[in-house]
Amino acid sequence: MKTGIVKDPRFLEHQPGGWHIEAPGRLEVIYRMLDAVENRDRFHMVPVRQASAEELHLIHSAEYVAMIRGTSDRDLTRLDMDTAASRGTYEAARLAAGGVCEAASMVASGLLHNALALVRPPGHHAERDRAMGFCIFNNVAVAAASVRRMPGIERVLVVDWDVHHGNGTQHAFDEDDSVLYFSVHRYPFFPGTGAAGEKGSGRGEGCTVNVPIAAGSDDDDYAWVFSRILTPIAIEFQPDMIFVSTGFDTHRDDPLGGMRMSEEGFARLTRLIMDIAAECCGGKAVFVLEGGYDLDALRDSTARVLDELTDTSVTRAAETSPGRLERLYERVRAVHGKHWRCLRDTGTPF
Repeated sequence: MKTGIVKDPRFLEHQPGGWHIEAPGRLEVIYRMLDAVENRDRFHMVPVRQASAEELHLIHSAEYVAMIRGTSDRDLTRLDMDTAASRGTYEAARLAAGGVCEAASMVASGLLHNALALVRPPGHHAERDRAMGFCIFNNVAVAAASVRRMPGIERVLVVDWDVHHGNGTQHAFDEDDSVLYFSVHRYPFFPGTGAAGEKGSGRGEGCTVNVPIAAGSDDDDYAWVFSRILTPIAIEFQPDMIFVSTGFDTHRDDPLGGMRMSEEGFARLTRLIMDIAAECCGGKAVFVLEGGYDLDALRDSTARVLDELTDTSVTRAAETSPGRLERLYERVRAVHGKHWRCLRDTGTPF
């Protein structure tokens, strides 16, 4: 498998403050793993470029992009209660979005089978005109909107397994039926969005699928959601490309998440997504780093995802049936049964 990596030391120049948990060390520990002798020839390096103004404006307002550009002349600019910018943030954020766009373009054109973008600042909370939750530009949303202008890419699936709901990504495509946004996340939790009843609006109604789960959920819970809910919906949708907001803050050792995922669990989810991609879109998938704040867990989980992307390992998710999730499944069916044939139960009206 030709697996691309988005990696650049300029991402480390985003310095949100010495106190901040979303620190350059998150990428440093992963980059050291990638530089180990056994990994040096496994991946194809994606050329990192700045996202163009046109690409950024597909998702963000011109006024917002200009405001972030204006932070470059100050050591620290507080953007909200937990998000800050430094002199290097604008360039890092623009390179992060551009790197993901370039990876998506290479996957779409067949130069790569799949890719993992190891970028920061993260993106899925960033709204059209607002930084939020450590995020500046919405890397996945910008790339998803951009790649749809390429031949053969009409429908895009965005899967978000970060512990937090990706409010920015959901809102970017709320009325768009060509993008299916599927999020499994802890709820209730920051940022307060992501209830099961949020399903998109207008033409995009039904193309937002939220699966809110409780604190303490583990590998089996996530694999069950992906097998029972994501897989049939995705196959019915038939995406031309898949993006994954890849947050590792659901790991059992993460200081923020409160979940009980393991490295093995992330491998299982990756394999399930690769199976969907193989069936629907020739394996075209781009994974993009979001959260994850325990450095050892972040490094080791990333390594397991890469093993699956390169077919170094093939981890199969055993069929599990956590009884505590059956009620959640019925809630999802009640919201989405009329939108997705695979969720309908004959004899039960929706």
